[in-house]
Amino acid sequence: MATGKARSSRRSSSPTSYSSTTITVVFVALSMLLIWLLFSNSFSAPQSISQSATKTLSKITSISHSHPSKPSIDEVHPVHEDIQGELLHDSTVKSDDLMNKLEDAQANDQAHDQKDASSDHDTILADKDTSTEKVDEAMDERNKDEQEAKQENDVSKTDINDATTQANLNDQISTLDKDTKELPVEEQALKDQVFEESSMTHKEEVEQITKENQQVETQPIKNIDQESNGTQSSEETQVGKNPQAGNANITQDQITNEDQEQRVKDQHQQQEDGQIQKENPEGQLKDPQGATSDDQVHQDETPVNSFEDVHTSQKIDENNEQVKDQETSTDGERNMTSLNQQMNKETSSKKNGEASFPNGESTETPKESNQLKESWSTQVDHSENQKERRKDHALKNKDRSTDGYTWHLCNVTTGTDYIPCLDNEKLIAKIYNRKHYEHRERHCPEEPPTCLVPLPRGYKRPIDWPQSRDKIWYHNVPHTLLAEVKGHQNWVKVSGEFITFPGGGTQFVHGALHYIDFIQEAVPDIAWGKRSRVVLDVGCGVASFGGYLFERDVLTMSFAPKDEHEAQVQFALERGIPAISAVMGSQRLQFPSKVFDVVHCARCRVPWHADGGALLLELNRLLKPGGYFVWSATPVYQKLEEDVKIWKEMTDLTVAMCWELVTIKKDRLNSIGVAVYHKPDSNDCYEQRKKNYPPMCKNDDDPDAAWYIPLQSCMHRVPLQENERGSQWPEEWPKRLQRPPYWLNRSHKGIYGKPAPDDFTADYKLWKTVVSKSYMSGLGISWSNVRNVMDMRSVYGGFAAALKDLKIWVMNVVNIDSPDTLPIIYERGLFGIYHDWCESFSTYPRTYDLLHADHLFSRLKKRCKLVSVMAEVDRIVRPGGKLIVRDESNTIGEVEKLLKSLHWEIFSNISKKQERILSAQKSEWRPHSYAAPS
Repeated sequence: MATGKARSSRRSSSPTSYSSTTITVVFVALSMLLIWLLFSNSFSAPQSISQSATKTLSKITSISHSHPSKPSIDEVHPVHEDIQGELLHDSTVKSDDLMNKLEDAQANDQAHDQKDASSDHDTILADKDTSTEKVDEAMDERNKDEQEAKQENDVSKTDINDATTQANLNDQISTLDKDTKELPVEEQALKDQVFEESSMTHKEEVEQITKENQQVETQPIKNIDQESNGTQSSEETQVGKNPQAGNANITQDQITNEDQEQRVKDQHQQQEDGQIQKENPEGQLKDPQGATSDDQVHQDETPVNSFEDVHTSQKIDENNEQVKDQETSTDGERNMTSLNQQMNKETSSKKNGEASFPNGESTETPKESNQLKESWSTQVDHSENQKERRKDHALKNKDRSTDGYTWHLCNVTTGTDYIPCLDNEKLIAKIYNRKHYEHRERHCPEEPPTCLVPLPRGYKRPIDWPQSRDKIWYHNVPHTLLAEVKGHQNWVKVSGEFITFPGGGTQFVHGALHYIDFIQEAVPDIAWGKRSRVVLDVGCGVASFGGYLFERDVLTMSFAPKDEHEAQVQFALERGIPAISAVMGSQRLQFPSKVFDVVHCARCRVPWHADGGALLLELNRLLKPGGYFVWSATPVYQKLEEDVKIWKEMTDLTVAMCWELVTIKKDRLNSIGVAVYHKPDSNDCYEQRKKNYPPMCKNDDDPDAAWYIPLQSCMHRVPLQENERGSQWPEEWPKRLQRPPYWLNRSHKGIYGKPAPDDFTADYKLWKTVVSKSYMSGLGISWSNVRNVMDMRSVYGGFAAALKDLKIWVMNVVNIDSPDTLPIIYERGLFGIYHDWCESFSTYPRTYDLLHADHLFSRLKKRCKLVSVMAEVDRIVRPGGKLIVRDESNTIGEVEKLLKSLHWEIFSNISKKQERILSAQKSEWRPHSYAAPS
């Protein structure tokens, strides 16, 4: 400049020029020091300058160093006006405004970058509380080490400290904005260009992160203990969406230290959200609409397992500080995964003196919803007689103490074969009218017996299936009458220490398999094991028909009365074939309506044509619309006068019932004939009948009511609506086992509170998990020795369904005061019966290998004495047989005391929270004293 040259010529001749020059040099040095301090403070402020602003400042500074002008001393920094005042009178040099404008440009760039970053992160996080924590998405590499060190020191600071730091930063930016001045046109244009390039790069990064964040928000949040190195897990948690987990799928290279801190908080928020859901009342389930109920199925998904450990999130909260320390390291996510796995393992281990369930199986079992009474009926609701019986039970069973009980042998004439409800001799003696076999029906003692049934002399552990189908130990069922009477028909034979069963019967002397195939050939549509899965065998004898149908994948409910055909049902059960003692008399059988695919009667001595066809009408109630009745009896193929008369009456009756006679087939090998009838699957025939006889049942008659319900000589209409049970045939076996029945409506709440189809599926998954992970190996049970099984409190039949691949059968019992789910059990190709465990079950002693009781005894002890219930359990379980009990801890304690007093061996007794699981094995111990005669 011209002024610079003039000053230079004067200083060369002035005596004071040396002093002035010295002062100027000193002032310039001080000014440069102040500038350095200013820049150093600016860079060291945490979370204040973005990468784009730093690059812009670097480029502009390099340009300013090559500019011919020098900054004026009085414009170095507006904060130091006192220094400027002292030195202005000694300096005649005026400089341009470049340095001040460069500094102002830097401040302006900081303000712009701060505004853009804040706006972009508001879009990403959508949360004003977290937006200030993510001002900068791409910190300069030069400052990373410094920021990481600071991050380690500040990781435990609260959000309030972060907000204070940001407020101070905003104040600095505002101060710089006020003093911003114009740059020369050339420098301003270059700065704008660099700033624009930097902003576009940052914008593209923000757009990419925003896009990834939106993808994350559309998916359920991943479980934090399944993330590693920033990648997403393939399994979803049950927490649901969390708007604060926006960076769930940003890779490790993109995560800055600020991102690490935010991810720690997001993960903690996920855990808190998960804990809130898991703290819902035990048993709650969410339906697809988001509604919850009071009861839950164990989720696993699960099956199984929908019931994961509910204490995991609590354990994480207790170790929160340990989690923070792990997350602040460079391998924070890997450490977090390792820590969560360790805590999950600890949670499933023994806690507070309680052992976890085998193989980590959850202790949480579903509980029934409180809304069941509104949507589910029970057998008690139908039986007025049963309501009175329950009142009497409640009055007589006030004292239910299990302490110090002394056992005695039952003092009854039937001895080792005692069935309390069928051998009530005093009450049976008072029955004078026996026309309808009333004396063969159930007549239970007013006071349930608490005595024990003795063992037959020489009793041995039963022979395993399938060898037991052909022979049993003679001393286990030491009855020879059938062998003497029916030996020539190949029913039963005595062979040394064995009783053998050649596989024949009155109608199939040459073997049951030939007879079964003969029926299939007569009516191919029967399709054993596919279309026809569940069969009712009336008057079964020793149940060889049902025993051989297992080879065709068919499950048969066989029954016969306890009559002069000595021990026929006992033989069947000892062989390992399903059977109950029952009679078709004056009351309905204990099954729901429309559940059997086929009803079979081989020369059964049932007067179908008598009393207006009352007994055949009972079969009509039990048979599915479109099902078959197979009748092989002498009236079908013989021409004796009585047979001809019965055939004519039977023909008239079946025509009036709209049953179609499909075929009459002769079997020359066995010299018998079979008549097969088809039940209508529509109401057309009923509406076209000339006479209303037999009559159609009244609308208020529930066909599913079966507990102490008198026979009704009427027919129920065929359901026609798509969502009505019986309106269509179920799927072929085995597909029907695991699929919810078509008639389960989603608007109808299931037992555990979910929509009924979802409830069904969750129950199935639960029991598959429980059986495979706990029951198969964790309870000391050798399943190869198990054949006859009873689920004493079945809901959907999930326990039985989970055992499908084993060579066993399961009698599913639906309690009379429980929701009536027995039709669902039959629909899926299983079977069962209604029962009240305050009474004796209609089976012989020593007929089951294993009993399973899920939350049964805690319910029963409110109505019955546990002593009498355990006496019944001891009666029907074989020596060496097992009992599995899942129930509340206090109830398990009572059961365990009674089992020990019965000399049962406790194999497993494990618990967690308020639930316990117990398995025990029956011994051969019997008391020596007899009970006093009743």
